[in-house]
Amino acid sequence: MTEKDANSPPVEAAGSDDVGARLKSVRLMHGWSQREMAKRAGVTNATISLIEQGRVSPSVGSLKKVLNGIPMSLADFFTFQFDSQPQVFFRASEMPNVGPGPIQYRLLGAGNTQRSMSILHEIYPPGEDTGPELLSHDGEEGGIVVSGQLEVTVGGEVAVLGPGDGYYFSSRRPHRFRNLWDCDCVLVSANNPPSV
Repeated sequence: MTEKDANSPPVEAAGSDDVGARLKSVRLMHGWSQREMAKRAGVTNATISLIEQGRVSPSVGSLKKVLNGIPMSLADFFTFQFDSQPQVFFRASEMPNVGPGPIQYRLLGAGNTQRSMSILHEIYPPGEDTGPELLSHDGEEGGIVVSGQLEVTVGGEVAVLGPGDGYYFSSRRPHRFRNLWDCDCVLVSANNPPSV
């Protein structure tokens, strides 16, 4: 700890309710041991341990040093809502179908309003497609066929993809998906930014 840090007011003076508990929550949220967090922050294991146990009140400067290893600002540290984290795991029944007509697009994390991408479990029944007009929108997308076959058109390129095959392209390029075969085509796809 520097002389400047030693002269800084304790963090509790800034209105903290429990710095140690918050630090431990942040650490566990990242899946780090105390040793890993100490290494990232450039402090000793004992420093992290003592703060988490509430046995030491770090100065603002000391806490900033620890948070720089995450990285996280002081403001984020004190305003982060640990109890309102978005859902992490989803059962099939918790993924709503947002697809058009008979095509199913089961959206992962639909309730998360801060999603930066859409991840979809898609099912194209036999003979179904995204329509005669090619689609085009901002962002990029990719997917991998799980079962069946899918004809994918991107710009002037056309390919038939089977299990394990995939695609990845700028969504600004006109594109279309078709299942011309007699069994369902199942794939998992993602696009960013989210289009659904």
